[in-house]
Amino acid sequence: MKIRRACDKDISGIDNLLQQVLMVHHNGRPDLFKADTKKYTDSELKEILKDDTRPVFVACDEENNVLGYGFCVITENIGDNILTDIKTLYLDDLCVDEKLRGKHIGREIYDYILSYAKDIGCYNVTLNVWECNGAARKFYESLGLIPYKTCMEKIL
Repeated sequence: MKIRRACDKDISGIDNLLQQVLMVHHNGRPDLFKADTKKYTDSELKEILKDDTRPVFVACDEENNVLGYGFCVITENIGDNILTDIKTLYLDDLCVDEKLRGKHIGREIYDYILSYAKDIGCYNVTLNVWECNGAARKFYESLGLIPYKTCMEKIL
């Protein structure tokens, strides 16, 4: 397995995994997440893949089949009135093909992203986990992540 920056030829593999993530969220919160749609169009994905502030990394097998991905967003907080000046890598989405889970591919993608974040001078890596996705929360906790902040809701 190899982990590398994603490119246009990976879009169909990424689309498949985006659909898997969507269905986890739709099944957990159908009041918020639509079924049978895409988070990004292929043209939006092509733009994201060119954007150095939004790197996407893929884990691939020997035939370059996409086994998993990590979507990242790099932000810098400079000159804020109350927050310190830091660079953050936000892990927007991490997915491993549901047929391949339990083989430590997600851990390898995360470790790769963590190393990348350190190399580019990030202070921290952050992410969000939907409460309806207990498996993801357990996975991130196993990697040593701890709560950063809590988002709460009241449905009206």
